[in-house]
Amino acid sequence: MQGEQRARTIFLVLWTLITAVKLVVAARLPLFVDEAFYWQEGQHLAAAYSDLPGLTAWLARLGVELGGQHVLALRLPFLAIGAMLPWLVSRIATRWFGAVAGWQAGSLTLLMPLSATLGMLAVPDVPMALAAVLCLDAGARLLRTVDAAAAVKLALGLMIGALSHYRFIGVILVGFIVLLLLPQGRRTLRDPRVWVALAVGVLAWLPLLAWNADNQDAGLKFQVVERHPWAFQWSGLWFLVIQPMLVTPILCIAMWKVALAGTRSGGGARAQWRYFGLVGAVSTASIFALGFFTDVERISFHWPLPGYLALLVAVPVVLNGWPRWLRRTGWWLAGAGLALAFGYYLMVSTPALREQLAGDKYYPRNFAGWQPLAHAVREELAAMPPGTRVLAGNFKVAAELGFQLDDPRIEVLRHPLNDKHGRTAQLGLWGLLHDGQRDAPMLLVLSPSDQRYRDLLERYHAVCAQVGPLPPPRVVSQDHGYQRFLLFRLPATRTEGPCVTPAMAWLDTPQPDAEVGDSVQIRGWAFKDGVGLSRVEVLVDGRPATTAVYGRPYDVTGFWKISSDPQHPNVGFDATLDTRGLAPGRHWLGLVLHGNDGSVETWQEQALVVPGR
Repeated sequence: MQGEQRARTIFLVLWTLITAVKLVVAARLPLFVDEAFYWQEGQHLAAAYSDLPGLTAWLARLGVELGGQHVLALRLPFLAIGAMLPWLVSRIATRWFGAVAGWQAGSLTLLMPLSATLGMLAVPDVPMALAAVLCLDAGARLLRTVDAAAAVKLALGLMIGALSHYRFIGVILVGFIVLLLLPQGRRTLRDPRVWVALAVGVLAWLPLLAWNADNQDAGLKFQVVERHPWAFQWSGLWFLVIQPMLVTPILCIAMWKVALAGTRSGGGARAQWRYFGLVGAVSTASIFALGFFTDVERISFHWPLPGYLALLVAVPVVLNGWPRWLRRTGWWLAGAGLALAFGYYLMVSTPALREQLAGDKYYPRNFAGWQPLAHAVREELAAMPPGTRVLAGNFKVAAELGFQLDDPRIEVLRHPLNDKHGRTAQLGLWGLLHDGQRDAPMLLVLSPSDQRYRDLLERYHAVCAQVGPLPPPRVVSQDHGYQRFLLFRLPATRTEGPCVTPAMAWLDTPQPDAEVGDSVQIRGWAFKDGVGLSRVEVLVDGRPATTAVYGRPYDVTGFWKISSDPQHPNVGFDATLDTRGLAPGRHWLGLVLHGNDGSVETWQEQALVVPGR
């Protein structure tokens, strides 16, 4: 009884503290771009969408309807589901392994970083995890005896999963395979009540199937074919490396012991023990194998979570058989992993801390800069004629601005990014794909940070082809320019003429984070298609430092073949920067590019280090 009371107290304390921290972080954390698009889908209620079934959008709509236009309100339904999951896991473990193991399983669900942070973002993995746990519970109960309550729970889980994500098909396949592997499972599948539950689950896929039937299978093609290379790639090894870090190493070892135990048929093991182990083993092994062939560009580290939740149910039994020092180390490592996960989200939500990641490949661009952008857009709209509409360069900008401005009807230019994320078909159904023609002024908002630099000039020319020559932009720069937006006031009627693009630049020297002496030589190139540049100004920490000599011979047309700057090949610049007046430490070197059309564009900054003297 003392062990049970202690385990229960630990669970309740952890649940209260972690839920409170999640609420605070969720209220501060800027909206992720996918969350913004789910909000936009929720403002256009439908049975299904191009990228997902309907449940995620419905939950997002429910949140803002109840709590108003705020990130915390949007995330509240997802936070509620995330807070519910540890209780469900605890209840499952209690039923089969006793109260102490049950409370411990719930506590581990609260500590494991992947499950602990669930719900802080309004994403489909949250309801999908709930569906997986409901099906897991129902399956374990059905192995013992088939009754109406277990069948109803199975049907409910299958329905929620079908309305959450295409990936839930994998959860269904795993469950079906495991039931076939177990004698009790094969007996269960012969009961008609189970097939009635399965039939209810199948019916829940009908809205998604109907959407695909009406739209040339656009969603299905994207999720199954277009987003994945389906060719072996060694980068899949990173998936195997990062997973033990995301679930913490000792907990990972314990889960794999549960998985291995599930594959053994001897020893009189209880059917449910084998069931949890097999579900986790088949699920995680399948996802690890697919990691070598599927999409590695988008975030996928959360995919094994349903399998991990199955393994967590039995993990306390394994841990309690280990030496005390090893058990404690596992618990403390899980807590440290959770602290690091929360620390990352707190850093992302704190501008001064997020700025420290500028220039790093892990810079959280999809969280950054949206509120300053919305502020600038409001200022520009106030200065433009009444009736001016916003035109976004891609779906990310439209969705994030839409949430900030409470306008789900922002039009979007055609962009490869819309196709890459499976959103083009949905934007077309909403009538928000802009063809470039206009009969009123528009404020065009581009996000060059979303484009690979080598493709940026081509993108600018594509925008010119759609809307005409671009006027001088207003630059909105965040975190030393690692998140940049360009705002263009487009006149009511399209003008014709040579393509005028934003400026392009590159620093050859110094290299990023270079340590410099009393002076540093600055060399590079810059150009602006259509009109050219008049001068290049050098900034240090956002303040003018010197003016570069611009117009040196530097032929870049071998790479930028389509460039139409009239000053080619004389687009090089150089300057000497005196650093003796700078304090030791890290400083930021920037450029201001002055166009012959009167444009003034700040460029992305680059770090340099002044050593101590």
